[in-house]
Amino acid sequence: MPMRFVLDRLFRRERLDHSMEEELRFHMAERAADLQRSGVPIAEAERRAQLEFGGIENYKEQCRETRSFHGIHSFFADLRFGFRMLWRSPGFSILAILCLTLGIGANAAVFSWIEGILFRPYPAVAHQERLFALTGTARGDPDDTDLSWPDFLDLQRSCTLVDSFIVTKITGTTLSIGDRAEVTTGSIVSANYFDAIGVRPILGRGFEPGEDSGRSAHPLTVISYQLWQGRFKGDPQIIGKTQRLNGVLHTIVGVAPKGFYGTFVGWAMQFWVPASMEEIFEAGGYKLEDRGARWIEAYARLKPGVTREQAQQEIAAVARRLEKDYPDTNRGRSIKLWPLWQTPFNNAKTLLSTLEIMLAVVVFVLLIACANVGNLLLVRSFARRHEMTVRLAIGARRGRLVRQLVTEGLILAAFGAAGGLLVAHWWRHALVLLLPARGGVAMHLAGEIDWRVLALSAGVCLIATLLLGLVPALQTRDLDVAGALKAESAGVVGSGRRAWIRSGLVVMQVSLSFVLIVGAGLLLQSLQRIRNSSPGFSTHEVLDTTVNLVAAGYDPQRAQNFQDELLDRVKALPGVESAAFARMTPLSYGSFSSTPIAVDGYQSPPDEQPIVQYNEVGPDYFVTMGIPLVSGREFSRADDEKSVLVAIVNETMAAKYWGGRNPIGERVQVKGRWMQVVGVAKNSKYQSVRETPKPFFYVPLRQNFARGPGLNIRTRLSPEAMTAALTREVHAIDRNLALFEVITLQEQVDRSTSPQLVAVTLVGVLSGLALLLAAIGLYGVMSYAVSQSTRELGLRMALGATPSHLLRLVMSRGLALTAAGIVGGTAAALASTRLLGYLLYNVSPRDPMSFGSAFVVIMVASLAACFLPAWRATRTDPLQALRD
Repeated sequence: MPMRFVLDRLFRRERLDHSMEEELRFHMAERAADLQRSGVPIAEAERRAQLEFGGIENYKEQCRETRSFHGIHSFFADLRFGFRMLWRSPGFSILAILCLTLGIGANAAVFSWIEGILFRPYPAVAHQERLFALTGTARGDPDDTDLSWPDFLDLQRSCTLVDSFIVTKITGTTLSIGDRAEVTTGSIVSANYFDAIGVRPILGRGFEPGEDSGRSAHPLTVISYQLWQGRFKGDPQIIGKTQRLNGVLHTIVGVAPKGFYGTFVGWAMQFWVPASMEEIFEAGGYKLEDRGARWIEAYARLKPGVTREQAQQEIAAVARRLEKDYPDTNRGRSIKLWPLWQTPFNNAKTLLSTLEIMLAVVVFVLLIACANVGNLLLVRSFARRHEMTVRLAIGARRGRLVRQLVTEGLILAAFGAAGGLLVAHWWRHALVLLLPARGGVAMHLAGEIDWRVLALSAGVCLIATLLLGLVPALQTRDLDVAGALKAESAGVVGSGRRAWIRSGLVVMQVSLSFVLIVGAGLLLQSLQRIRNSSPGFSTHEVLDTTVNLVAAGYDPQRAQNFQDELLDRVKALPGVESAAFARMTPLSYGSFSSTPIAVDGYQSPPDEQPIVQYNEVGPDYFVTMGIPLVSGREFSRADDEKSVLVAIVNETMAAKYWGGRNPIGERVQVKGRWMQVVGVAKNSKYQSVRETPKPFFYVPLRQNFARGPGLNIRTRLSPEAMTAALTREVHAIDRNLALFEVITLQEQVDRSTSPQLVAVTLVGVLSGLALLLAAIGLYGVMSYAVSQSTRELGLRMALGATPSHLLRLVMSRGLALTAAGIVGGTAAALASTRLLGYLLYNVSPRDPMSFGSAFVVIMVASLAACFLPAWRATRTDPLQALRD
């Protein structure tokens, strides 16, 4: 086809129509002339010719349908007409678009969180689909563990299906010393880190082979773009300059590109140091040559075309060889690959359950929004019945009407999608607002709106279009051209198929809202019970803080002298009952040390290696924390490096390894050294409020000295008052030291349960939105029913019905829909709330209080939604209604 004809048919339709009309009139004139020549009068000949051709407009439409590109012209015509119809009803259009914006926006926001936190959490990292997390496992232990550096090196040498293994262990330092310490997060990484993930520094270089080996042999660092711009003011000569990290001067060798935040979900890394500097940043001494020291978090990038199952088989084979070659440290141990969205050692796993629930919740909200708009379209389509009937009467096909209504739904969904993506863009950082900063460092949990999120949102838009456009469009099948112009009046109870569809959509909205409100109630109760349950130690009268001596350059002896002096000063403060140092604070993000053990008289299974976590604590730790001792004694200052090595075990460890015997005086071997058990402590929570009791033991801080332990203080003073007093005492010893934040252990418990808080907040907000949409839908149906039943209401009043009778009549109709929705919602909630699973704590998924509260909330909202239409029904003028 010549290009001129293509252009004419696409962009010069008026010229073609004019030419076609002239040709049709010519043929009609010729036919009239033929009739005249056969003796028919002129007027009659013209009339017969017009009847034979069937009318110019009808014939023109038939000709248009035979043209190429007719579908395109028809679609644009439908769009223009749809825009005109929506513009004529601005109230309807705005309400419909608002409902869709909220529904699609909530879905797009959750899609962006899932993309940016679970599936592709590391901006600027290439080929994340081939990146998998790597952890250790121990037979008989359900928890995952870290890897040792020697095991990591063996994996690098032995695996052929893996492109590269990388180490990235979160750490931190203090970059400024003043009245308050400024904590900065960073990573200890393998030398191949930047090359393996495809990130090229914009200044300088990454780490070179061999710079991750040797004991503190390579004090080098790559800093983030944010740190370079903020602390160093974008200095172009930054390469080669030094920065003190944890008391050691590090040479800056590179600046990471803008937008790269590292490979840890939850915090943006500000610096990276090679693994050779591990001893400077990790407690417990030099670990690069200790196969039993499991401290690294690692990833494996698979070669193209290799599946996770294939790589897992090869890695497991290497782990079996290591188990055979090194039975003392690797007995019962293996290594496991995890997809990024299940990574055990960052916040991906923490937020996985919350995001799974949110995905189901926003689908419910979208369905409610679509049901609401569908009801609006049904009401509007009834108002346009006369228009549709006329169009059918003059020859329009029903398919064309369906296409027009679907096009109007498409316009609404397109505007809703645009607004929804804008809402998602605003909300993509919302999760950070719900998660508290730790140690003064705010979390980094950005949603990612990339082409995948856009494509998924477009799919949601398409589904919404089908839901919105087809429901009213299908009603055109019932149009009776002969009887459509007859007056129609529906009863308050509703009649006909349209009333049932409208009512069914409202029932669905109420049901889904009921399910969401029940879920919000269950999560709220669970959060309250978690935060009010006893973790095994005092929470309200114990404060926690830290003084970073490592960053200040303190050597071990100087640090010990400082701790002794500060402890004496703190205990002398008014209002302080006791104080004690400990390397780790329970329920904090950091991990406790773990070690293989051997117990006198206990024979472990041949394929298992007992590994138990422990904490290094100072004198008076148990009385300060409020952890009761079942038997034995606390540690004292006499338990130092010169005395007999001692330990205190918890009840679970005593029961597992000593059975019914009293372990006091018994021995346990830790890292090749025998320790004597001097006490048994009550069980408490260590890493999670939800954890089941597990073996745990404590060793004296003086026998396992650490320069940066936390300080726990039992006092009735507020954190603010204690902060001022502690700052004064710290500066009295050393003016250059800074104090970290002072918080209660209850605040520590609250921070550890922040994923539950996120779930409660988001489900609560979206449940409120769903309830509002459901109430609007119920109000709309009842208002429409009242407006369509004016004659019936007038007749009832004329026959003696009182306003209170009409009020009860309308209210009962609305409450009947609500009751049906609650019944359906109850059944759905009983089946679905068990999926809350991990997020519920000591709360039954069928908790009667949550179901009862949801019932009350739904009923109050329904009464409010039905009252105004019912009150308007009581104001009906019977004379006016019967006259109309």
